[in-house]
Amino acid sequence: MKDYSQQILSGEGDNDYARYMRTDRLLDLQRRSDERVHRDELLFQIVHQSTELWLKLACAELRKAAADIDNADLNSAIALLTRASLAMGLITDQLEMMRHLSPWDFQTIRTVLGHGSGSDSPGWLSVRRDSRTIGKSFTTFVQNRGIDLAEVYRAARHSEIHRLAEALIEWDERVSLWRVRHFKITARLIGHHATGTQGTPVAMLTKLISHRFFPELWEIRSFLTETGPMAQPNADSTQEFGDE
Repeated sequence: MKDYSQQILSGEGDNDYARYMRTDRLLDLQRRSDERVHRDELLFQIVHQSTELWLKLACAELRKAAADIDNADLNSAIALLTRASLAMGLITDQLEMMRHLSPWDFQTIRTVLGHGSGSDSPGWLSVRRDSRTIGKSFTTFVQNRGIDLAEVYRAARHSEIHRLAEALIEWDERVSLWRVRHFKITARLIGHHATGTQGTPVAMLTKLISHRFFPELWEIRSFLTETGPMAQPNADSTQEFGDE
């Protein structure tokens, strides 16, 4: 009988699970109990570190999806965008853990954060960069093929290009919902009129909530409303998609 108790992978750890998942290293990435100024530092670090991991996955999916669009493999791009959006939903949900931080206790944790700020997050820097990249890939695909997105939506058929456009909208919306939740949690912890660790007013976060990576895809909805059955008789039905 085969002995499954024997380790066959090389590396650190007492068993193959630990060696493949690198759990020894992973679980050593948080400050030790004797290093923490407050016990909730563990909660704070785990929420943020796990966010970075999910964003690493989400952005890997975005980059591959952009390449798939460039190669006209829209079904694959749609599937990958769906996975990226799910990852964004997961990091939004886990912000609920931050509700269990006391505003006063968090002031103690802030004393050891230095100038650390979410604006320096490698995951969020990647979100911004990779979202722009996939947006360019989509725009190039549409323009090179002379696709009229208004007609795509009017057709009311779930074509590949329609599903891809909606997958991009889903990603954009998921990012925005995270920003809303993050702002609410931040305001709950330090107040609306406070400043962050890099001197940025909390209120500045509200400006990011309205940011859109794919404004043309949002604007097409306004265009469809303005030219739809309920539009005013004097509505400009000659407007082209993407016009300012």
